[in-house]
Amino acid sequence: MRLSPPEIAAALGAEVLAEGEPDSPRRATIDSTQTGPGDLFFGLRGERRDGGEFAPAAIEAGAWGAVVGPGHGTQLSPHTGDNCVRSWIFAVEDPLAAMQALARACRRALDARVLGVTGSVGKTSVKDIARALLPGRVHANRENLNTEIGLPLTILEAPDDTETLVLEMAMRGRGQIAELAAIAEPEVAVITNVGPVHVELLGSVAAIAAAKAEILDDLPPGGTAVAPVAAGELEPHLRRVAQQLRFGSGGDVEATEVKVDEGVTEALVSTPLGAQRFHFPFTEAHNLTNALAAIAAGVAFGADLAGMADRAASIGFSRFRGERMELPGGIVLVNDCYNANPVSMRAALDHLATLEAPRTVAVLGEMGELGPGAAGYHREVGEHARAAGIDYLIGVGLPAREYDPDELVADPGEAAELLAAQLEPGDAVLVKGSRSAGLEAVAAQLPDLVAAEDG
Repeated sequence: MRLSPPEIAAALGAEVLAEGEPDSPRRATIDSTQTGPGDLFFGLRGERRDGGEFAPAAIEAGAWGAVVGPGHGTQLSPHTGDNCVRSWIFAVEDPLAAMQALARACRRALDARVLGVTGSVGKTSVKDIARALLPGRVHANRENLNTEIGLPLTILEAPDDTETLVLEMAMRGRGQIAELAAIAEPEVAVITNVGPVHVELLGSVAAIAAAKAEILDDLPPGGTAVAPVAAGELEPHLRRVAQQLRFGSGGDVEATEVKVDEGVTEALVSTPLGAQRFHFPFTEAHNLTNALAAIAAGVAFGADLAGMADRAASIGFSRFRGERMELPGGIVLVNDCYNANPVSMRAALDHLATLEAPRTVAVLGEMGELGPGAAGYHREVGEHARAAGIDYLIGVGLPAREYDPDELVADPGEAAELLAAQLEPGDAVLVKGSRSAGLEAVAAQLPDLVAAEDG
């Protein structure tokens, strides 16, 4: 962190109970078991425990300092142990709010460009692609550090030579994107799309669009909104941003002359800065769309197109997002079980249908948070699978019966066993469902089960 201890105290709005070393911490942590020398531990309040209770353990582990709420400062006074004398102790009313305020201050001190990414589907993939394509030192969220806790932690662990922050922003309700945007203060905001995700919480796709559009409110003068050509319910909200880039067919950033061969998508990408041929290390059509969104963000920052094209080979995706595995007998497993909703389900099934395989198999779990219309959304996905030509469909869990599957099983373990017994050489298999369905267990068990069947 570029801030000095007094600057950190001011950003936190904290009372300093003990002073430590005059240098700055290397990062923030919230887990005392993962805290070590150089770390600033935040004792966040949880549903069951108050993290301030674990501050002494963090200090014993050599933490640079600790931020604690009311009632925890006395146990960390300089008189309770030699280690405490060498650590900074900050007392605040709300450790989470203090961490967010510190993250905002550190974001400003970094003087880095900031790209904010949200949307119903594809935001993690856009983040991953942008991290690879953008020039210079780029820092982005790890894994799912995209919430009111994860985003500030991401900023607070950014190296002090970071030139661009790529910050994915998750949403579970109204006001949450606004909260994250107020911390990140993005200069460019990507909204990948809006679909029936979190309908259970927000009530309608229109309400989801309004919640996603909160990211636009913290754009500075001259900031850029990046959105799809067909923005749907998002369109009225985009009118409040003067500078926009649209991606997709007919947009400011679009792909033509697309060829897919041997695991690579080649495309000529046209932009306001000119045209450039890209070679992407993926074959999914939806990831080409995600790449266009990331390229549009690069264009908004004035990035060199040729440089972005050169870096395209380094694109890599987060775990459980379209991971491709080769199993015995030439069987291909696509592990895409990080999450699921009607939009991403259809895209994944369409990709499965394009794989050159004698038979395609889909193992589908529940799509969560779809509200009263959940059964209908599941039925539509099942119908889409049939229309796409998927040969064999396995549903996992009771809600999956609405897919009208060929087989319905109770849990991921049963699905893995059935799948291993039913698979044939050359099959292509998709495993997808919301995280609550736990279908990562299918992908984890399947290689050994297939090997046993093969043996």
